[in-house]
Amino acid sequence: MSTIVQLDPSIPVHVMNKGEGEAVGWIDYGKEDHLIWIVAMANSGEVWCVPNPEIRFMPNFSIGRRYKVNAKEKSTVDGNSGSGEVS
Repeated sequence: MSTIVQLDPSIPVHVMNKGEGEAVGWIDYGKEDHLIWIVAMANSGEVWCVPNPEIRFMPNFSIGRRYKVNAKEKSTVDGNSGSGEVS
């Protein structure tokens, strides 16, 4: 059984190799599959269904979520959360 969740408010995200957008929902097909994020792209208006490994939250200085991104777009967290690698 799958679950579809509408996000309210939407979450600003970065889609690997596509750019920035707003996650407006996600689909959970169960424990054998990745979450699928429904993302409206900022620069093109396209809507993509993106697997979980391709999604990164945007940095948020006010809550301590800062990122250092290398050339391969692999992100790591740099803040006080202690959560380590995001990828």
